[in-house]
Amino acid sequence: MKKMLTWIVTILLLTGCAKTAQPEPPYIEPLTSEETSALELEAPQPNSVTISMVGDVLLHETVSNSGRMADGSYQYDHLFQNVRDEIAAADLAIVNQEVILGGRELGLSGYPNFNGAFEVGDALVRAGFDVVLHATNHALDKKEAGVRNCLHFWKTSYPDIAVLGIYDSTAARDTVYVREINGIRIAILNYTYGTNGMLLPGGSPYTINLLEESKVRADIAQAQNTADFVIVAPHWGTEYTLKPDASQEKWTQIFYECGVNLVIGTHPHVIEPVEMITGDKGNMLVYYSLGNFINSTAETGKGIANRMVGAMAQITITMDDQGKAYISNYGVLPLVTHVRTGSGQITTYKLSDYTQTLAEENEICSSDPDFSLVYCQNLCRQVFGELYN
Repeated sequence: MKKMLTWIVTILLLTGCAKTAQPEPPYIEPLTSEETSALELEAPQPNSVTISMVGDVLLHETVSNSGRMADGSYQYDHLFQNVRDEIAAADLAIVNQEVILGGRELGLSGYPNFNGAFEVGDALVRAGFDVVLHATNHALDKKEAGVRNCLHFWKTSYPDIAVLGIYDSTAARDTVYVREINGIRIAILNYTYGTNGMLLPGGSPYTINLLEESKVRADIAQAQNTADFVIVAPHWGTEYTLKPDASQEKWTQIFYECGVNLVIGTHPHVIEPVEMITGDKGNMLVYYSLGNFINSTAETGKGIANRMVGAMAQITITMDDQGKAYISNYGVLPLVTHVRTGSGQITTYKLSDYTQTLAEENEICSSDPDFSLVYCQNLCRQVFGELYN
């Protein structure tokens, strides 16, 4: 059961279990190796899967440049160093790689036409991510060459990492990704609303997975035939708005009608609410937007501070005695981007570990003076309600 022990430890830490004085327990004779083996054979097989997902890895220039080390090499482990344990703890860890990783040969670039270094992918893998989502509005920022380079990097360097949302053939696009963990088969589908007006390559219409209703419905039906639990990760919504828009509501209804179990959205670059949809078709959990995992911006003004707050979705899936997979637990772990210019400086913290001293050092204060620790906490209360405490 991948990473389960770390997950349990993390949950105990997050719930803030207080350590109290306990009476000294009586001495118990250690089990022999034969007794231990017998217990292991009798123990029930695991029937739960823990899932974590973070939002947009958005490589603005400050973020991209932070990976250039003093010796001229590139590495991006610092982006994930403060949340590595939480990522690695999950049985299945998912990330939205907002910008294409076309490599330095295409020229690293920030807004508006992004391109990231392959070394960002190295850092994603070392951080513990298992699934990388690439269906975003920036997927064609370096046109077909960017997608081609990105896919080649993943296939040759990390063939065991699931890369969804961009494809090199119709057959690849039409194959639903299913991963079995602890006896539970989980399907994951990834789509984007568009590509910033850039047309799909004429000879390669399969390159980016778009939110097209007939295709989405067919994919979900295929997923239900091969999996116990279906996740859809749509790139949708309106940027910088704290509530779902009409398009998100429309697609939420479609996903529910089709029998999806879990929806985890990205794109707005700010956090949005979490909602459990209930009805005749059962339950469907929706994270409308996880916001940015890491970002910087050259923009200034009121509301810029909202872009620094993201969240990690944390979900437990359990299989019941009838063989039906359901969500047995869920929550959010708020995150905050700590903007510092320089090699290895910018990073993301758990909001629970962030301090007012760090907040005062965050360079985003010059873009939006409203930014503070209390500001971030209040934003999470406003958006997540009782999920954040």
